[in-house]
Amino acid sequence: MSDNIQSPMEQIEQLSEELRSHYGSGKDSEIRIAAKLMLVALNQFKQWGGPEWKKLVLEYVEIALHDPEKFEKILHSNRSNKDSKERYEH
Repeated sequence: MSDNIQSPMEQIEQLSEELRSHYGSGKDSEIRIAAKLMLVALNQFKQWGGPEWKKLVLEYVEIALHDPEKFEKILHSNRSNKDSKERYEH
């Protein structure tokens, strides 16, 4: 991908940043943003994931809980350019 074209992951991260400006510095604004993004994502899993959608969601949760390095690699691999990858590394 060109450095000017954002991956879907980067577009979602940008949306999250834009929502921060909407919420401002309100109490728990980041959690509220994350909750809304998660609700949308769960709805998409439910609509498009077929009968196994819950299993896939739980697999991602398990990875996030028990294998943080693998989780970071998944996130990292879904970004298109080096600058974006470095910005979101923890």
